[in-house]
Amino acid sequence: MIWLWLAPLILALDQATKLMVVGRMAEFESIPVLGDFFRLTFIHNRGAAFGIDVGSPLLHLLFSVVALGALGWMFYTSPPEARLLRCSLSMVLGGALGNIVDRVRIEKVIDFLDFGLSDLRWPVFNVADTFVTIGIFLLVLTYSRHPEAQAPAPAPPPSGDPA
Repeated sequence: MIWLWLAPLILALDQATKLMVVGRMAEFESIPVLGDFFRLTFIHNRGAAFGIDVGSPLLHLLFSVVALGALGWMFYTSPPEARLLRCSLSMVLGGALGNIVDRVRIEKVIDFLDFGLSDLRWPVFNVADTFVTIGIFLLVLTYSRHPEAQAPAPAPPPSGDPA
């Protein structure tokens, strides 16, 4: 369970950065940090990832809670020696919790990290989204390098059977 400490740390970091943005910026305000390439732009996202709308705020919350349960189950059933797997699941778990807190509290997610050049910009996101993305990347890497991590252990052959 040593990797599980990452989730509340990510949740705290995400919520702290969102509180700072809300306390210091007006919605739709944009502050250049590295010129036009990186700006802090405060927006509210009512949709899913990258603002994709899949229905009502309740549907978004329900989907998030189901995903949270799946992540918890994956963590609980993963072998203790699968450190990278557990680390990546903790990152996704912490990020998911950060956005769920927003959805429960204000029915939308606070986003503020804005990257791009001129009109070619990545959708605005937050710290939670960053950890979800890194965690998913590490999950894909883990499963692609160690496909046995996703399959149940093979059953031992029956005793006395010369197969």
